[in-house]
Formats: sequence, C-alpha cells, structure tokens
Amino acid sequence: MLQDLFTPSVQHALDLAGIFVFAISGALLAVRKNFDVFGIAVLAEVTALGGGLFRDLVIGAVPPAAFTDLGYFLTPLVAAALVFFLHPQVERIQTGVNVFDAAGLGLFGVTGTTKAYEYGLGLTASAALGLATAVGGGVLRDMIANEVPSLVRWDRDLYAVPAMVGACMAALFIQYDMLNVLTSAIAVVTTFAIRLLALRFHWRAPRAWNRRSTAVEIDE
Repeated sequence: MLQDLFTPSVQHALDLAGIFVFAISGALLAVRKNFDVFGIAVLAEVTALGGGLFRDLVIGAVPPAAFTDLGYFLTPLVAAALVFFLHPQVERIQTGVNVFDAAGLGLFGVTGTTKAYEYGLGLTASAALGLATAVGGGVLRDMIANEVPSLVRWDRDLYAVPAMVGACMAALFIQYDMLNVLTSAIAVVTTFAIRLLALRFHWRAPRAWNRRSTAVEIDE
C-alpha cells in the first residue's frame, strides 16, 4: 500500500529528511548536556532511528531498515557532525528545526501506521505503532540524556497528541479504503499544523482533575 502512494525514491528521500531533522534535535540536546562527540553521535542516531527500529522489530520487518540501508545510518552522523561544528548557528535556527521536526512527526506517524497495517496488524494497533514510530526516538533520547521524557511532561507543548491525530486519520482512511497520496498528505499536514499551533500558543494536555500537588517543573 505504501509503495502505491510514493515511488521508492521519493519515500526514501522523505524518510531521510525526517531522520535528519530528528537527529538534529538529538544532537542539540547532547550539546546542551555537554556530551562528547561520541555522545552527540549516539543521541543523534537514537533520536532519528529509535521509533522506526521499534516499529520494525514489533512487526517482524527484520533486519530493520536502519541496518540494511547505509543512508539511514549515515544521515544522523551527518547531522551530528553539523551540530558538533556549527551548533551555535544551528541553535539560532531552532524555529526552523522545530518546523521540520513537526513535518517529520506527521510523516513518520502516517508511514508508521501504514507499514504496520501492511504487516498484518489491526487498525488500532497500527495507529498505536504509528504513534510510537513518530515519538519513540524522542523518548529514548530523553531517557539516555537522563531527562523526564518530553512526551509525559505537563510543561511541554503538545507533541504526542498531533502524532496521534495523524496516525488515527491514516487508520481511518485505511478502514474506508480512502488512503491515497491526497489523504496521506491531509493526515501529515493536520499533524504538522496542530504541532505548530501548539508551539505557537503553548497548548498543553490537561493534568488530573482536582489534583492536590503543587509540584512545579523547572526547565534547565
């Protein structure tokens, strides 16, 4: 199904673009944490490939694409090198990186859902795995960097919710046999728009009703 939407070369280019921007975010966090060059490379690789690797292992697509396509492995290293030498300049274009990261979030959520369905998972499981594809690398990144994952922090703008919306839209399009280039693009753009609006207006998920805790999260 996925191969019917995009040619292999276009799909490969989209994957590499998403991998690159996710790797940039991982490498930037490594610099902020004062990691050495090896740590920067590791965090870039994990952030970029973690979600897709988890998805492929769950659905039995082995060996995972990250280990069979050299471009998947080398792209995060290019991003890590860029950040290593030019991180002040990269920091200054953080808004641009966030835009591309939002695009990658939408793309990986939709393609992850579609690939999971192709391997025989049900629609609900496929959408859940699409979400994991989109956000899994970020969770691993934060854990390695000894941070509470942004995915579950109340003081972070919505991240998982936009990816969940896109993955669920893809699952619904599959259910009604409507998945094509146009509807896939709609799901990706919807995820992208929600994420950008969340960044712009600082939308956050609600916390427990009538909670008693007064704990405050402090950014580093």
